[in-house]
Amino acid sequence: MSSVKKAVIPAAGLGTRFLPATKAQPKEMLPVVDKPAIQYVVEEAVAAGIDDILIITGRNKRSLEDHFDRNFELEYQLRSKGKTGDLADVVELAELADIHFVRQGEPLGLGHAVSVARKHVGRDPFVVMLGDDIMDRHSTVLSDMIKTHDETGANVVALMEVPIEEISAYGCAAVTDREGARCRITEVVEKPAPEVAPSNLGVMGRYLFTPEIFDELEHVVPGVGGEIQLTDAIARMLDREAVLGYVFSEGRFDIGKKIDYLRATVELALAREDLGPEFREFLTAVVRREGLA
Repeated sequence: MSSVKKAVIPAAGLGTRFLPATKAQPKEMLPVVDKPAIQYVVEEAVAAGIDDILIITGRNKRSLEDHFDRNFELEYQLRSKGKTGDLADVVELAELADIHFVRQGEPLGLGHAVSVARKHVGRDPFVVMLGDDIMDRHSTVLSDMIKTHDETGANVVALMEVPIEEISAYGCAAVTDREGARCRITEVVEKPAPEVAPSNLGVMGRYLFTPEIFDELEHVVPGVGGEIQLTDAIARMLDREAVLGYVFSEGRFDIGKKIDYLRATVELALAREDLGPEFREFLTAVVRREGLA
């Protein structure tokens, strides 16, 4: 049995890149096919053996709590109409895991959002999963990161090679001792310019930490806008604890970007047994109509 049973999902951001759609609803509740984005993240955590999930929210995020709660009126209506499949889906949704919510209070950055989880996490190792990143259902990144921690006791950060001209959109890690997917992180910087980036390995939205990360977050000096960067806390850990990188290359959708949001919708719909065949026929017709073949 793995010792990693807790996940923290920061979901307090305003989602300004998707305005006006996010003016009155959380970006995490934007549908990808027929599920809100955050449900994919929660299901990924559960598939990796996580059973205790803390979602960090902010103002106007009440619908997140409602989504993972029981809705007895809806269940009654579905039951009375004989919609047993839909009924099973909504009941199962409320029983995925022990899901808790806490407000960040002030928008002071990802590092601050993670620090809010300290009391809930206690002295246990835990994973941080960003809600903007959803993974293909066949991805084993999170479970492999947990396995890496179980074998080494180290902190683990997900990494992906990106075009060097795009590295300024990510945290960036320098690594050594790379063997297969695993490596040791020796340096990490937040959104470096391409000409000074230590590598083309971008930090992706999956982290596994020992509780010592909270001590480091306490000593991070706030940056622009008073934000506390999680990357800075990771950099502080490098002199005290092992921080390993887990490098992967496929299965990730950054739905914080409109083009990736559309790509995720297409890819995940094609993978569905109930939607894939008909949707594939539709896409084929579009390709022919637009002369893209």
